[in-house]
Amino acid sequence: MKTIILCGGTGTRLKEETEFKPKPMVYVGGQPIIWHIMKIYAYCGFNEFILALGYKADYIKDFFLNQKAFTSDFTLQTKTHKRKFYLKDRETVDDLKITFVDTGLDTTPGERILRCEKYISSRDKYFMVTYGDGVTDLDIRDLVKFHKKQHTIGTITGVHPRSKFGLVKVGKDSKVVDFTEKPVLDDYVNGGYMVFDKRFFKYIKEGETEHPALRRLAKENQLSIYRHDGFWYAMDTYKEVEELNKLWSSKKAPWKVWE
Repeated sequence: MKTIILCGGTGTRLKEETEFKPKPMVYVGGQPIIWHIMKIYAYCGFNEFILALGYKADYIKDFFLNQKAFTSDFTLQTKTHKRKFYLKDRETVDDLKITFVDTGLDTTPGERILRCEKYISSRDKYFMVTYGDGVTDLDIRDLVKFHKKQHTIGTITGVHPRSKFGLVKVGKDSKVVDFTEKPVLDDYVNGGYMVFDKRFFKYIKEGETEHPALRRLAKENQLSIYRHDGFWYAMDTYKEVEELNKLWSSKKAPWKVWE
């Protein structure tokens, strides 16, 4: 089963980083966040990806095309450009199959998904979609099993968002009892880890984001939600980049499910 990763947005709220590179290439623990996302899927046995590219697409292509040079010693003959790589010295080698699709600079997320349709094999009944900025300890295998049991066209993963503000607990007589710093909320939001069968393409319209298509599924009782009460974190601001890097440095990165 293939996974479409939406990588084409400009990431304007993370301008400190995305002025020079696409959001999925913002580094966490020495690797771009898109690598972390792909490792989550690959650990669960899903290692085929379609990258829906747009803004600064060459940056993403260059990283993966030159990954062998970045992760191993090599000898280069500058006159002939002949190279010898010492691959046995590499500690780990990722086993990923990636299709790079240029979906346009100003394309909406829904259209980006549509433009990847031709790369979903006729043998594949299902495919997955996610965003290039969120990590989780979700077991993708459980998500897929749940989707197949539901017999709906689509399944989204419901996660608990973290409040962007500290909350005030108020007691009697309007007295402040306590403060809670950016707590995890009880409500669910779409965490971006989604599974569909190929009928979903018919619900997406040109010029729209993915959200209207999801609403159409919901109106027809064709959208399920898989509730995930574990870790989920979306990287939308520079402060959130710093927080993910702190978790990685402290060896307390819940999304690192792989060895």
